[in-house]
Amino acid sequence: MDSLDFLHPGFLDILDIVLVAVLLFYIYKLIRGTAAFNIFLGIAIIYLIWKLTLALKMELLSDILGKFLGGGFIALIIVFQQEIRKFLLMLGSTNFAKKGFLKNLRFFKSELSTTSNDVDEIVTFCDEMSKIKTGVLIVLGRNNSLEFVKITGDSQNIEVNKSILNSIFYKNSPLHDGAITIEDNHITATRVILPIEDSLDIPSHFGLRHRAALGISVRSDALAIVVSEETGQISYVNNGIFVLFEDSADLIEIIKEDLSF
Repeated sequence: MDSLDFLHPGFLDILDIVLVAVLLFYIYKLIRGTAAFNIFLGIAIIYLIWKLTLALKMELLSDILGKFLGGGFIALIIVFQQEIRKFLLMLGSTNFAKKGFLKNLRFFKSELSTTSNDVDEIVTFCDEMSKIKTGVLIVLGRNNSLEFVKITGDSQNIEVNKSILNSIFYKNSPLHDGAITIEDNHITATRVILPIEDSLDIPSHFGLRHRAALGISVRSDALAIVVSEETGQISYVNNGIFVLFEDSADLIEIIKEDLSF
């Protein structure tokens, strides 16, 4: 075989590279900002060193690293079980029929389309609810389908605005209980029951709304905003993590950045 064949890649070679790139992109999106990212980075470095030792024919070191990488496969499944579960859920729940395959990969989405939600309006509303200690739980959909939770509530199709949000979360409103889902700047379901996350350690003063926000964020790529009914504190959850922010303006920028990713 000609040693310069790699300079003339075929269709399958290009497809192979693209699929690996997409896989790595989704893995990065799932674990960025978590402790798992550092673990993944460490494994990637060890893998590159192993490949280098193989190329340099350093048999002893390459043998040790090869056994480490091979024998650690089961351990990796245990360490990354939450990320693996979320990745499989992402693949299984992506709504390919509605949006098309290429658009779901996000390489082909423009910033305008991914930040179509009126984040300013939503955060301003939450800030107002915080001042009067009214409980709020809002789920912002991204790429994954939210049908598995929307079926637990009442289907809606209402464009987002503060008046509608106020009427939903008004304390005497029949729609106040549960969460709402927002997709493409439309409220798509109310009174939604979200899965409760019990496997993660969270402060004792956080209630069911916060556990529900964690639950949807580890089972999909959705974002969640919570306003505590007890303290009025606003919490923002992404990828199973409570994201810190300085003020409402900072929160708006963080959410917009996450939606455009």
